[in-house]
Amino acid sequence: MPIRFLAILTVFFLSVPALAADASVKPPATPSAIVAQAPAGAWRSVAPDTLLILTVEGGRRVVIQLAPDFAPAHVANIRALARAGWWDGESVYRVQDNYVAQWGDVTEKKALPAGIATDIKPDYVRPLAALKAAPVFLPYPDAYAPRTGFVDGWPVAMDGTSVWLPHCYGMVGVARNLSPDAGTGAELYAVIGQAPRQLDRNIALVGRVIEGMSLLASLPRGSGDLGFYAAGEKRLPIVSVRLASDLPEEGRPHYQVMDVGSQSFADYIRLRANRKDDFYDRPAGGVDLCNAPVPVRQAS
Repeated sequence: MPIRFLAILTVFFLSVPALAADASVKPPATPSAIVAQAPAGAWRSVAPDTLLILTVEGGRRVVIQLAPDFAPAHVANIRALARAGWWDGESVYRVQDNYVAQWGDVTEKKALPAGIATDIKPDYVRPLAALKAAPVFLPYPDAYAPRTGFVDGWPVAMDGTSVWLPHCYGMVGVARNLSPDAGTGAELYAVIGQAPRQLDRNIALVGRVIEGMSLLASLPRGSGDLGFYAAGEKRLPIVSVRLASDLPEEGRPHYQVMDVGSQSFADYIRLRANRKDDFYDRPAGGVDLCNAPVPVRQAS
């Protein structure tokens, strides 16, 4: 190759702009980037009396955000049980693969504290008209409800008159026997598998795990029927369960949930449904309610 032509090529390549270093060239937005960049005004604090702190063997913890607006009677019982220390010394006694992790008194014989309601009506839906905030709708079809969306930071399913919480990953429900028994809230479970939405409106959902899902989801599966631990299998001991509001101020964890009416949340949902970035070539064009969890973060 002629030396003169090599020199021309060298000058050409040296003159090409370094695009990767150009500050004006921004990487494609992702849902996680939207969450990380959301301004302070896009977040709402979680009330400490709706935070249930479950501490297990080894000092590890699971934090549950309670939903009193959707299950008022059950949440009242749960608060009373926590204040009585009823779960202290009990265990996670059932872990069924792709389904639930469940805890409480495995014998179901432990006396409940005075004042616990034992005859709660199976009221698993709330009137739409009673909502404190307007729903933010998802514009995509759902297999289990006419409409889905979000209300006050919670995922919801809806029909023309009622609204209810869905059995998404991480949601916490009340174990019960056959209807009309609705359970007391003494025996609780968290969904650790693919969303069992067939349970919607058949069991009371009382909240969601916002910290510690990796602990619950990675527990050894029980070998007994329905994932109950068989004789000789170690159940995970519960050290204590307390409301954050009952802990000293300096020992309370603080969390924030993204405001579902914010622009940040709208951008987050748009990208969950239509992601096109360095990894995704083909946008999905939709998103399932349980695949669009409302972002939660721990606050300082």
